[in-house]
Amino acid sequence: MALDVTALSNFNNEIAGELLVKSVYGGSTMEYITIQEGVKYQEPINLFEVSLYMQNGTCVSSASGSAAFTQRNITVCPRTSFDGVCLKDLDKKYLGISSLEPGSYNETWALAGAYSELLVNQFQKANDQFLWAQESGSASTFGGTCETSGLKYIISGSTSGVVVPVGSGSQAITAGTALDVMDDMIANLSSDVADREDLTFFMSVANFRKYISALRQANSFYFDPNSIENRGGILEMMYPFNPNIKVVGTVGLNGSDRVVLGPAKQIVAGTDLMSDFSEFQLWYDINTDQLKHRISTKLGVNVGFPEYFVSNDQA
Repeated sequence: MALDVTALSNFNNEIAGELLVKSVYGGSTMEYITIQEGVKYQEPINLFEVSLYMQNGTCVSSASGSAAFTQRNITVCPRTSFDGVCLKDLDKKYLGISSLEPGSYNETWALAGAYSELLVNQFQKANDQFLWAQESGSASTFGGTCETSGLKYIISGSTSGVVVPVGSGSQAITAGTALDVMDDMIANLSSDVADREDLTFFMSVANFRKYISALRQANSFYFDPNSIENRGGILEMMYPFNPNIKVVGTVGLNGSDRVVLGPAKQIVAGTDLMSDFSEFQLWYDINTDQLKHRISTKLGVNVGFPEYFVSNDQA
């Protein structure tokens, strides 16, 4: 006789294989720049500049030169992520049997570690997008409507002092033009910061790959593939023949052809407390029978001296 199994669901061994979690490109521009803590809403970046004037003569009694204090403000935006997960939704799935403790009160979850890791990962990505792409007064999925703009809008031709080259340095990067664009941007960089060790090109991950292709196509005798580093979600390598210039691909500029060059440490991110970027709350709420998380922080950004930055000013 034949077996009639039409009333049974097909078997799916949900615990036979490894659980794969979806990872994202984290992004960590804050590793390169200066952090100013204790900012509740708005605080200044205090700048100090000295102009030295040399006079002709030996017995000089007339004072000359100047020392000036100026400020550029950082306005931070309060940003919060809050959500709840009903673990009882897993009761009907075999995955629930393998990841939940026995009983009707699911206060512990075997996947809490992976869940936490993904939350931090997504948070880092949102921070990098906010630092670069946030537009003041414009709503966004990574920061909401805030009174602060990201670096894409600050390091641009609309900011007094920022240099936008008139030649190839104002073009978008392609595999064929990347080196010409970047060389022209270096040529337009102020000589006052030429010897700094923190000079950095920032660009999208896609444009970083075009830059690597340009190096390979130009002449591989100076291109060492092992010099490319993946540092916490950031792609980085040194610019050939310029040992004090880094090239960084960041998720914050993904979808944009903007390339900027300047001293990274003169970019200042303001926040309330630095540990807010690595710590968050995860708890079981018996009132709603959910596993909940809350991430709260404040973030804003500005640059100290715009005249030390070069932008290709592409969209």
